[in-house]
Amino acid sequence: MRSRQSLSAVFFVCLTLAGLSGISPAAHAAGDPKRGADTFAQECAVCHSVLEGHNKMGPSLFAVVGRKAGSIADYVYSAPMKQSNFAWGPDKLDAYIAHPEQVVPGDKMRYHGLADAKDRADVIAYLNTLH
Repeated sequence: MRSRQSLSAVFFVCLTLAGLSGISPAAHAAGDPKRGADTFAQECAVCHSVLEGHNKMGPSLFAVVGRKAGSIADYVYSAPMKQSNFAWGPDKLDAYIAHPEQVVPGDKMRYHGLADAKDRADVIAYLNTLH
């Protein structure tokens, strides 16, 4: 049996290699789109639609994966979101769903975040089906 110290070293090497390759374990974990649809319905659907061109209190999340943040023409975004300079890839979605205020400080979205990494991966897998 390996010692705790050697297991820690193996874990550290794996995390280091993942970091060097640009892989984020939470964001790239295989999510379940069906579970993600359920979580979306519970956590997000009050404010966000998944229908193209149908905004609610928040913008439509149809085809959000890969879209430039703050770019739907007929939605009024906060200044911080309009000035953000990124696209909604899996890593950015994961970070934003976990801690919106940390990713876009001053944004108008009032959501405290989804703590569970598996739930976030599921929601992202679901969002990835919307195109």
